[in-house]
Amino acid sequence: MEKKNIDWAELGFGYIETDYRFVSNYKNGAWDEGVLTEDSNVVISECAGVLQYAQTIFEGMKAYTTADGRIVTFRPDLNGERMENSAERLEMPVYPKDEFVKAVLKTIKANEAYVPPYGSGATLYVRPYMFGSNPVIGVKPADEYQFRVFTTPVGPYFKGGVKPLTIRISDFDRAAPNGTGHIKAGLNYAMSLHAIVDAHKQGYDENMYLDASSRTKVEETGGANFLFVTRDGKVVTPKSDSILPSITRRSLMQVAREYLGLEAEEREVYVEELADFAECGLCGTAAVISPVGKIVDHGKEICLPSGMSEMGPVTKKLYDTLTGIQMGTIKAPEGWVVEV
Repeated sequence: MEKKNIDWAELGFGYIETDYRFVSNYKNGAWDEGVLTEDSNVVISECAGVLQYAQTIFEGMKAYTTADGRIVTFRPDLNGERMENSAERLEMPVYPKDEFVKAVLKTIKANEAYVPPYGSGATLYVRPYMFGSNPVIGVKPADEYQFRVFTTPVGPYFKGGVKPLTIRISDFDRAAPNGTGHIKAGLNYAMSLHAIVDAHKQGYDENMYLDASSRTKVEETGGANFLFVTRDGKVVTPKSDSILPSITRRSLMQVAREYLGLEAEEREVYVEELADFAECGLCGTAAVISPVGKIVDHGKEICLPSGMSEMGPVTKKLYDTLTGIQMGTIKAPEGWVVEV
């Protein structure tokens, strides 16, 4: 299929409408088969459950053109599995993982003219989401739901090269113990908006959220998981029941062990040990790894030895290996790369 006439090099990380999206409706206790449609508008009641009580969940993933010209996506089964868990926690009907993967592949295929070419630095962002669609005025779950998948071409997250981030330890709490921090629900992101706007006003790129109960342990940023590297080269990521189980983070930990031969550990990470790490990064779908150069703890600056001016050496190896797997230049573990 001939590609759209888009200046791929100039793409930012924003929304561009593509030709097709997938829509399936849940009514009378069952999902319909779903269809591809050219209509990008969502029409719902003014009293829809999603508008009244924020009953909505979503996923974020990408489609790529590999070095040999194939269009692929990365570990969609894990996105489907995570969405199943999110739905169960918000008392929403589960959209089955297998059907989720089929819908994602179908939507990418229908919009393959928007998948950027290999080497452009751009990708096709894929957003599956679900929301309560029927009128709900009392506080309760909706009875009807809509599951949708749309796509949009996006540019590289780091335009003009990687610049290490400066982040602050936030006084805001991201998630309560036994709350919803471990699922990908819109409500979690809504509560973080004030904190990130405030961080930007204060000159910081991001927030580091701590556990709400003791405020002594590192959790995540609200949009990405943390990944640390010790001075002796061990990869460490925080363990908590109230952070989102990032697919990128889980993949990087496996890459560290199986491709780079590094020791990799998921454990509780305490604020008091931050100054002992050599490298720090934020990991997620958008940038894979965003390097952190400085962490500010209420005026006290913690500077990471590797990462003040560029991505640290271990972080760079992790980034290069995972992106190589995604782009088809490095052999992927079984099932990680799914061809469209």
